[in-house]
Amino acid sequence: MTSGQPLLSSSDSSSAPVIHSSSLTKNLACLCSNASFSSSSLDNNDDAQSDLFEVRDNAVVSGCSEKPLENFSTPAAATQFHPAGSQLFPRFPLENPTQDRTRLVSWGAMELHNANTNSGTLEISQAPSRVQEKLCQRIRHKSVQFDDNLLHDDNPRLIYINDPKRTNDKYEFTGNEIRTSKYTIITFLPKNLFIQFHRVAYLYFLAIAALNQLPPLAVFGRTVSLFPLLFVLCVTAIKDGYEDWRRHRSDRNENNREALVFQSGQFQPKTWKHIQVGEVLKICADDTIPCDVVLLGTSDPSGIAYIQTMNLDGESNLKTRYARQETTSAVSEGCTFSGLIRCEQPNRNIYEFTANMEFNGHKFPLSQSNIVLRGCQLKNTAWIIGVAVYAGQETKAMLNSAASPSKRSKLESYMNRETFWLSIFLFIMCAVVATGMGLWLIHHKHQIDTLAYYRKRYYLSGRDNGKTFRFYGIPMEIFFSFLSSIIVFQIMIPISLYITMELVRLGQSYFMIEDRHMFDSSSGSRFQCRSLNINEDLGQIRYIFSDKTGTLTENKMEFRRASIFGRNFGTTLQEENDAGVDLGRRRWKLKSEIAVDHELMEFLHKDLSGDDRIAAHEFFLTLAACNTVVPIVSNGTSSISAKNELDDVEAIDYQGESPDEQALVSAASAYGYTLFERTSGHIVIDVNGEKLRLDVLGLHEFDSVRKRMSVVIRFPNNAVKVLVKGADTTMFSTLANDPERDDDVKHSTQSHLSEYSSQGLRTLVVAARDLTDEELQRWQCMYEDASTSLTDRSLKLRQTAATIECNLKLLGATAIEDKLQDGVPEAIESLRQAGIKVWVLTGDKQETAISIGLSCKLLTADMQQIIINGNSEDECRNLLTDSMLKYGVTSSNTRDQSFKLKKNAENGYLEIPGNAKTSSVPQWNAGKEEETITAPLALIIDGNSLVYILEKDLESELFDLATSCSVVLCCRVAPLQKAGIVDLIKTRTDDMTLAIGDGANDVSMIQMADVGVGICGQEGRQAVMASDFAMGQFRFLKRLLLVHGHWNYQRVGYMVLYNFYRNAVFVMMLFWYILSTAFSTTSALTDWSSVFYSVIYTSLPTIVVGILDKDLSHRTLLQYPKLYGAGHRHEAYNLHLFWITMLDTLWQSLVLFYVPLFTYKDSSIDIWSMGSLWTIAVVVLVNVHLAMDIHRWVFITHIAVWGSIVITYACMVVLDSIPVFPNYWTIYRMAKSPTYWIAILLITVVALLPRFVLKVVHQIFWPSDIQIAREAEILSRQHKLLSSKQDEGSS
Repeated sequence: MTSGQPLLSSSDSSSAPVIHSSSLTKNLACLCSNASFSSSSLDNNDDAQSDLFEVRDNAVVSGCSEKPLENFSTPAAATQFHPAGSQLFPRFPLENPTQDRTRLVSWGAMELHNANTNSGTLEISQAPSRVQEKLCQRIRHKSVQFDDNLLHDDNPRLIYINDPKRTNDKYEFTGNEIRTSKYTIITFLPKNLFIQFHRVAYLYFLAIAALNQLPPLAVFGRTVSLFPLLFVLCVTAIKDGYEDWRRHRSDRNENNREALVFQSGQFQPKTWKHIQVGEVLKICADDTIPCDVVLLGTSDPSGIAYIQTMNLDGESNLKTRYARQETTSAVSEGCTFSGLIRCEQPNRNIYEFTANMEFNGHKFPLSQSNIVLRGCQLKNTAWIIGVAVYAGQETKAMLNSAASPSKRSKLESYMNRETFWLSIFLFIMCAVVATGMGLWLIHHKHQIDTLAYYRKRYYLSGRDNGKTFRFYGIPMEIFFSFLSSIIVFQIMIPISLYITMELVRLGQSYFMIEDRHMFDSSSGSRFQCRSLNINEDLGQIRYIFSDKTGTLTENKMEFRRASIFGRNFGTTLQEENDAGVDLGRRRWKLKSEIAVDHELMEFLHKDLSGDDRIAAHEFFLTLAACNTVVPIVSNGTSSISAKNELDDVEAIDYQGESPDEQALVSAASAYGYTLFERTSGHIVIDVNGEKLRLDVLGLHEFDSVRKRMSVVIRFPNNAVKVLVKGADTTMFSTLANDPERDDDVKHSTQSHLSEYSSQGLRTLVVAARDLTDEELQRWQCMYEDASTSLTDRSLKLRQTAATIECNLKLLGATAIEDKLQDGVPEAIESLRQAGIKVWVLTGDKQETAISIGLSCKLLTADMQQIIINGNSEDECRNLLTDSMLKYGVTSSNTRDQSFKLKKNAENGYLEIPGNAKTSSVPQWNAGKEEETITAPLALIIDGNSLVYILEKDLESELFDLATSCSVVLCCRVAPLQKAGIVDLIKTRTDDMTLAIGDGANDVSMIQMADVGVGICGQEGRQAVMASDFAMGQFRFLKRLLLVHGHWNYQRVGYMVLYNFYRNAVFVMMLFWYILSTAFSTTSALTDWSSVFYSVIYTSLPTIVVGILDKDLSHRTLLQYPKLYGAGHRHEAYNLHLFWITMLDTLWQSLVLFYVPLFTYKDSSIDIWSMGSLWTIAVVVLVNVHLAMDIHRWVFITHIAVWGSIVITYACMVVLDSIPVFPNYWTIYRMAKSPTYWIAILLITVVALLPRFVLKVVHQIFWPSDIQIAREAEILSRQHKLLSSKQDEGSS
């Protein structure tokens, strides 16, 4: 879905909210005080309408009694360009207070239209509170919530212009110094350790190390026991410290930058960190804004400033900001800076600013279009002057600096389950040792003075002769034995696994980023790994939730069709240069060529009279004027030859955050209506060579409740018109009732809209009407009152818009094409073959979404479509239950009798208007009696139905029906509804979910899913910044999942099992030894060998294999998508494999211990020599075990596996060469004996023989898909090799 669409096609507008960043007013999300997508929820619809109209009447009476009409035509009042009604969905789910209660973002908007067309159309949204609370409670921890800081009259922030002392007389405002670092020199050590010990495993090993410091429990050397934990803590602390040092350096550079501040009658340099709220600043071109600044004046006489918000929201296109005309004129005249700003308290919402200003005796509103935020850059403007309103940590940029919520791999959660079982094993082994020791002590209590291990007295010559041991009695000795056993067996819980997983994921991410097959050459963007915690989850995805616009499509809009006053145009398109129509003396050169319809061009230049000519003129005038696009005219001109004449050609480009708007304005220019100048108070349009200057009296931006946009303009002859464009669902209800004149036009337009939608085009309806002086005066009074209000501004502006957006004259409709991205159909087909269900969640119109679904092969000709478009709770329930009955879908839980199936012939079917039938695919309307069809099912449901379904506890029925369908297509859904659908699957299944989108309205869905993928598209980087992975094209998702996802899952799954095995076999070997030494918890291995085992001896091969091993080539995985099903079946890691691995571990540990024991049974070998043999044998064993499972051998793999054995020998040689160690010279004596080498070989063969036999038998009789594919790969390579040799021989 797109993120910047001030006007949407009928398909888009149906969606509830879309993030819109207006280039002109930049009031992107003026949220009403309840922060819902809709106006405040009222219990009684009729009362609601009457109440709202009473508000309007009161506003007119109170607002106009002292302000005659002529006051509104003054430049100060009439030329202001205000954003209005911008009730748009923000980057994150909002949570803001009303006066009485907290309201959350509503699921969608349900419109109630006033039957009295003379009073206009009023849309009221019923915001279902239960479902809001239910979903928001689930995702509140996953989404950044805005602070409850919407402004109320009783708590404004008072800013005295150019008087910082008075502004901050109570020292309640922060300075402009920022700090993004986490630590200081004093707090680094305690704070960093506190954060690190949030991992429970670290606390476990800290407790083990602490126990080892006690004299009765000192199994290992006290220093040695601390080494593993200290190593892990130090590595992490060094990494954190380096990162924080970089933050400190960045903060220092940022705080010491300089800006011009008005002091002592002139602008003087001042460091950023010393700037205070209330001070007046001057920022020059290309400078960065040091704090949040309200504009007072700019170098442009009209008060326009251009800024780039790349550092704030990632969008590279220029935004437009305005200084108020009252302050602009004062700045240009050199007046002193004085005045008062009342604004809202600091909050995170970068798309809203609610305030007003008192300046030179005037009071006027301020909005998002009047403020520039910290971090933005000034572009194409010489200078601006403004007053600081938020500084330092209170700026919107700093309040939005919170990171995206972290996610944890599902495989890691399974790993915790196995860690629990290992903990039980550890407890059992310790209990066995302690119990055995107790029994042994009881049995030999009279011989303790003479037996080994537990003698009470020393019998040595010297000062200790005759002294007693510290014998604490049998009960305490049993307890100490239990604790000592925990210390000896501590690595049963592998501390090295955490570091290993981090390094393996890091390596995997590197190869994903460097994959040239996922590099988007068109945008120059490569794959990004923004989260290192969930690489392996990519191999287990079962559901994909995708946005449509900008994700499946290119989001590059092209004007294709138009319906003007009932006539259809656009069937014969050709490039503008080839159209052969002279548009006038001066021609404009657009950045990109626009295809025009020759027939429509001739129609516009005919000498028509009457309604046709007026409608065509006003149609294109609306396209050129009703928008927030800013024209950028190049300075240079050139001459080209056209029809043997030299015409001046001036290049023009349109800056707008909505591709829809840019496409419509460019189309208007191609047909002779070129917008080439825009200021805060007027626009200038070149109409076929003649300049037309229009005063802009006010603008009501698109919002998700009204689903339309309107502009009030005054023509040079003082005629005033309101030009409106919006979704067909809301526009047709605002048209005037004139059956004689308009019925044919209306029906023709609706027919054309249906045709456009069936072709996958994005549609929009255009209308206009004249305003009388009385209507204008009434609107201006309400508009001024609403736009200066500090509370419920959006609601009041929406009510104001309703007074003029009524009794409209239908002009026509537009159709814009948004082409599919390359490779989308093939990618979706491969994902479907892989067993992944693709759901599309879009705000588009149902017919448009179906058409796109067919073109991208999401919907196929053999699918049976089930369409759910309910308008009430009962109807939705009946539609769902009828569908479930027809297709034999069983409920996942038993429903109450009251919810049993209702066969209501009147309510049980879906009624679709005749002009909405758009697809040749078989459709089934829920409720109609037909024979049972076995074809694949496709569920198509709209956002209005989801309001009732998700609120009225019909989620179970929706879940049962949706999961039985091959495809689910959700149309006209709001951003929070997208998150709700994802949550529906997450909470009811264990299947992995992935959400992919490109716009800010996809953020909640991306954060809700197990894996979030952002598309680097036309809509900025909001989705990318909230995602776990980012890519340039949807088609890369195929390679990401089928190749890298499969590899990562197989690698990490095996790596976890191998780490459990590697540590467990070592611990079990020690366990058998302790049982053979009177349960004494002594060790035959040196302290350093025990520590180095998991840190040095066996760690490197695990990491290398986890990064580089590939069970299958990428060509095979892409050729056979069904191989991805191994992740769905948990073939690489499951509880069954864990238990088999533990049984294998038990056998190998027995072989490891008893083979040397029996080999040297009659020899005089000492215990340290046996320990040396066991150390080498276990390292060789686990490495050969690993080598048996490696699929792809490369040079570095050989180095890692066999090199680790060499390193082990080298360390043993070094340790055995130190005279103070008890194992001095052991390895030298052992290596001379052939028995030593034969014992190692025997251990390896006998220990791994059952595993080898089991693998061979399994691959022969029960081969997996992956094993079959591997054999096919090998045979294919051998065949190619043989063929090449034969070719060489024949040549």
